[in-house]
Amino acid sequence: MLAPRSRRARRLFPILFTAVALVAGGIAAVTGFGIGSLLTPVLAIQTGTKLAVAATAIPHFVGTAQRFWILRRHVDRRVLLGFGLASAVGGLTGALLQSRASSNALTAVFGVLLILAGVSEFTGWIARVRWGKRAAWVAGILSGALGGLVGNQGGIRSAALLGFDVPKESFVATATAVGLFVDLARVPVYLATQWDGIARIWSLLLAAIAAVMIGTALGTRLLTRLPQRAFRVMLAVLLLALGTYMIVKAAA
Repeated sequence: MLAPRSRRARRLFPILFTAVALVAGGIAAVTGFGIGSLLTPVLAIQTGTKLAVAATAIPHFVGTAQRFWILRRHVDRRVLLGFGLASAVGGLTGALLQSRASSNALTAVFGVLLILAGVSEFTGWIARVRWGKRAAWVAGILSGALGGLVGNQGGIRSAALLGFDVPKESFVATATAVGLFVDLARVPVYLATQWDGIARIWSLLLAAIAAVMIGTALGTRLLTRLPQRAFRVMLAVLLLALGTYMIVKAAA
């Protein structure tokens, strides 16, 4: 029999998860990532990491599709066709390998890359980087593959996109379109390989989807009012925070 504290925690978990989904939707609307980064570790408390990666992809897809529809006029097609298509290929590959290749070492590498991206933004180095076509394909494939493997492709994708000189609305819109490509490639794989586990938590996912949609609607209003410099600083801070979390998680 479950202890009273354990039973109480189980009852409160859906409320916590829904609240995190609301915040995640708002953050993703401003920065282009955050849904998978926030929801995956929270859901993993209840389900384990592998199922959490697969299940979180569903509210992530819904929120990304909503954000894309709102910001679709700002998408930078040049970046999307190179970096975005490569990310979709990488995301599909990562999803196919997720059940066997995910590891603490990979998570730590992911965290280090995010920290380096955040530091490079603060030092101004990233402002001097401009991806060529070949580098964009490489960055896209790597960011998509890492996302498929560890379930946090948004952070590394946004880090890579800092190398493109685009306004904040185009940055988020293009990152969102790329994320939609990746989700379309990986979600069918997750549904096919982990359907039983996902079906067991369908009510939790429905609540998360509703919360993500509300957060996305609120966050997109904030994006238009945020100065460009403040946007990049916020993005760098979030990359540093996410990278630190990933390293701590890998070391635990």
